[in-house]
Formats: sequence, structure tokens, C-alpha cells
Amino acid sequence: MTLAISTTSFPSGGDIPKKFTCDGADLSPELSWNGAPSGTQTFTLIADDPDAPVGTWTHWVLFDLPATTASLPEGVSKVDELGSGGRQGRNDFRKIGYGGPCPPPGKPHRYFFKLYALDAKLNLKPGATKQEVEHAMQGHVLAQAELMGKYKR
Repeated sequence: MTLAISTTSFPSGGDIPKKFTCDGADLSPELSWNGAPSGTQTFTLIADDPDAPVGTWTHWVLFDLPATTASLPEGVSKVDELGSGGRQGRNDFRKIGYGGPCPPPGKPHRYFFKLYALDAKLNLKPGATKQEVEHAMQGHVLAQAELMGKYKR
């Protein structure tokens, strides 16, 4: 079995509804996954937009989710630490938690939700950046899955 991530919030490769963007309630979408390899200790989730005019824009950094976690509900609280375990990093809006799509007017942007199964806990402080998380993950990634949605204004 291979690691797979899915959502009921929008079709894979399809349009992300407004309520998950800065034009709506800016809620994080529901996400679920399965197929974690044996030895998985934690999960890390990074959501970003490679089509941003300034280069890849980070929308969400979530790490140290316990291996027993198989989903995230819609509208994850924008807090340092989640009650179920897991810590949230700082996005490129300079805020903790999820910051939804907010592209300039024009062509659709692609938003990738990348899930990593790790063989270790990263033990970084809440508010860590994508770069800090990716550095700490080096040598610990057992599997990776991703989901993409699009949004345009």
C-alpha cells in the first residue's frame, strides 16, 4: 500500500471553493490519508503555491502529527499546537496555521498539499518555517503523497 492523501472539500486537480480562500472564510480543507509505511512516527503537511509571482508561496506548515492521525477536519484552528498533537508553523503571510489561496487576478494558481510520513519527530518549536521543517525532515521521509487544487480570482 502506498501513502495517499485525499479531500472531500474539492475534486483532485479541480477548483478550490471560495470558503477555503482569502475571498471566503479562509478555512483549511478537510484532508484524510492512508497507506502510511511501517515505521511512521509522525506526519508533516506543507501546502504551497508554486505559481506565485514572487516564487513558491507557503500557505500551511503542520508537523509532528502523531502516526495515529489519519485526517484533519475542515477549519483546523490557527493555533501553535493542536489538541491531538502536532504543531503549526508560520506561513508566508507570517501567520500561524492555514492561509488560503489569495492569488492576484489572472490565470489559475495550483495549490499543492504535500503529506510526508516520517520516521522521527522533528521537535521544532511552533512557528517553524517551511525551510526549517524541510531541513529537519532530511533523511527521515519514508513516503510522500500530494493533492493539488486550483484557484483563480
